[in-house]
Amino acid sequence: MSGPVPADAARPVPLELARIRAAQAGDANAFRAVYEAHVGRVRALCLRLSGDSTRADELTQDVFVRVWERLSTFRGESAFGTWLHRLAVNEVLQTLRSAGRRERRVAIMSEPPETPIHAGAGPEASMDLEQAISGLPEGCRTVFVLHDVEGLRHEEIASLTGTAVGTSKAHLFRARRLLRAVLDR
Repeated sequence: MSGPVPADAARPVPLELARIRAAQAGDANAFRAVYEAHVGRVRALCLRLSGDSTRADELTQDVFVRVWERLSTFRGESAFGTWLHRLAVNEVLQTLRSAGRRERRVAIMSEPPETPIHAGAGPEASMDLEQAISGLPEGCRTVFVLHDVEGLRHEEIASLTGTAVGTSKAHLFRARRLLRAVLDR
């Protein structure tokens, strides 16, 4: 006769957690399912942070390579999406910083895009907004995406980017000002 069933054993394991556990054990098909469930959100984050579609594709792949390497460190104490988001932000920012150091240049938006953007003008307006965001200087774009799109606080952004809280606030102010200039055209 067997003993009582532990309370944890009686609860069903969510499908995502089961796939993650299988992927942690080396199941490539389970990892593919996890990848397919999250690739859209990760790519959108990479696109917003990098401002370039081709680079976003590369960054997305880099993020999932890192996920595969670090999957064993996911303990399930938080939602997998939260863990993945933090890992993706860290990976993208590290890659962009490394590229910036190699290139030794700062991307400066010299002129706002020539195409005027009108709020509520339809689907093309959101595409123009994405283009305007991608045209921001890298530091401004990073802070804008992390703060206004992803909802991080300036303290978190400063920690992730290795800058001061005041620098984060200044970048956000400048990003909003540049975007406003583009949107008002």
